[in-house]
Order: sequence, then C-alpha cells, then structure tokens
Amino acid sequence: MAHSTLYLALLIITITISSSPVSSQLSVSFYANTCPSVFDTVRTAMRSAINREARMGASIIRLFFHDCFVNGCDGGILLDNTGSFIGEKTSPANNNSARGYEVIDNIKMQVDRACGRSVVSCADILAIAARDSVVELGGPSYPVPVGRRDSRTANGASTDLPGPDETLISIIDKFRRKGFSPREMVALSGAHTVGQARCVTFRGRIYNDANIDPAFAATRRTTCPTTGGDDNLAPLDPQSPNRFGNNYFQALINRRGLLRSDQVLFNGGSTDSVVTLYSDNADTFSTDFASAMVKMGNLGPPTGSQSEVRVNCRSVN
Repeated sequence: MAHSTLYLALLIITITISSSPVSSQLSVSFYANTCPSVFDTVRTAMRSAINREARMGASIIRLFFHDCFVNGCDGGILLDNTGSFIGEKTSPANNNSARGYEVIDNIKMQVDRACGRSVVSCADILAIAARDSVVELGGPSYPVPVGRRDSRTANGASTDLPGPDETLISIIDKFRRKGFSPREMVALSGAHTVGQARCVTFRGRIYNDANIDPAFAATRRTTCPTTGGDDNLAPLDPQSPNRFGNNYFQALINRRGLLRSDQVLFNGGSTDSVVTLYSDNADTFSTDFASAMVKMGNLGPPTGSQSEVRVNCRSVN
C-alpha cells in the first residue's frame, strides 16, 4: 500500500477513534493556532537525535509504549522521583533500561521556543517523536492526534507492561485489558524490529530454552555470559536492528527471537498465523502497525484538574 493511501486510511481511523469519550479532545489540528510548527519542530529534532545515535529511535518508540500502557499517554514516565514521589522511571520495567529522556527534554525546549511559550504537552511531544522515529527508521507514517495533557502523578508500581519472560496467554490478556486484539498485539510487538535488549533480559532463554536456533544461541552467548555482563546489549532483530521492517517476524519463524516474550508469538500457539502473515507481507505489517499505534496513542489521556501542560517534563508545575 502506498504511503499516501495508508495515511488517508489511518486518518479515517483516527477520526473514528477520536470521537470516543476517552479521547474526544484529541485532534491532528489541535495546535493549528497555538503552535502550528510543532510537528516540523519535533521531526527535525528527532531526525537529529537519530543521526547522532541510531538506537535512539527505538528507545523513543519504547518510551512512548511504556508511557501509554501505564495510566494512558500522559507523560507520566517522564517524571523524576522526588523525596515524596516514586514515579515510573525506576519501576522494574523501566529502571536501567528506558532511555531517551534527555532527547524529549531537548525537543520540549525547542518546541517551547518555536511556540513562544509552553503550550504543547510533554505527552504530545513523546507521541509525535515516536511516530517520527518510526518514519525515520524506515517504517510507515501515520497521523498523530494531539491535545493530550500531562499527568501530575505516575504509577511506579504498575504491572501493566509485559515482561521479557511473559507467557503468550499473559501478554494477550494484558493487551486485551487495554482494548487490543491478539493481532494488534502482534503488530505492536513488531516494534522489536528495531532496538536492543540487555543480557539480563534474555540470559535465561539463550542458556535454557529448547525453542531456539542453536547457532543463534551460541552467538548471543559470546556477549552474554552466565554471570556478569548484565548490561551487555544484543539486537532484538538480528538482521537489521536499526531499520524498520518485517525481519523480526522472519526471525521468530527461524526460532531467533531474543526474548521469551518474542518467541512465544511463534511457538505453536494462537498467534503463529499472524506472525507468518507479517513475515510474508511487509505491507500488511506496516499497515497494521500504524493503525495500532494510532489506537495506542488514544489510551486514556488525562483531562481536567488532574492534568496540566508541564513546563519541565521531569516535574509538575
């Protein structure tokens, strides 16, 4: 499907989603009068960040996912801990792994300068930056409805996010609670076509699992010993870790999923057929991924007195 046709189809989806009670305030034209240059500013800044470090695109996509799956897309993950507040940054799912906070800080500064004041929320900046990361890495474009507000709190104890050793049943259930079908879950998991993971998250798989290609396991063991080296990195997609595509699904079929939560998508279970579909048809994957990202961006953004537009993404006003 051509990018222009895909974008039009997703715009229709966006309008439909944005009419729901949860996200009725979101619109692609929300800043048309208050900050019309916001999209251009974020895109330019994100492109520069990825040019400096190719891995950063995947990090921002992950940051957006981890923000939205905990209390909705509210910028909660960006808040620093204080003496009386424990946020999401140091939760088990994010501590020593979530990254890109400085990039969002820098983009926020540039956007505020372009707007002349702090009018664009940190949550919106993260949502736009995630889309621009996908595009910059070779993935599909999609519309980003904006108008989110930033939360004044966060949930550091949330168990909403799937872990690296999660079972298929558990992953499907966690996505179902957020309104996603198993097919949408597999599509969003395809974000692992880019990025890297720490040794500590896949050590158990490469040393203990049977459903893994022996040569792949041997390669990963060279930089992930049985003890030590917890922070050593390996690509989630062994073929093209900095280029968005469907190689991730082809790796799963070849039993080269890095995390257990990757390989369970193709392990004789209910999602095998979706993995096969995406491995055979990159356009179908791109279309489904883009649609699911639009939907994820509409997860419960806060409104009213429980929210604000932060001046500093790391702290409440």
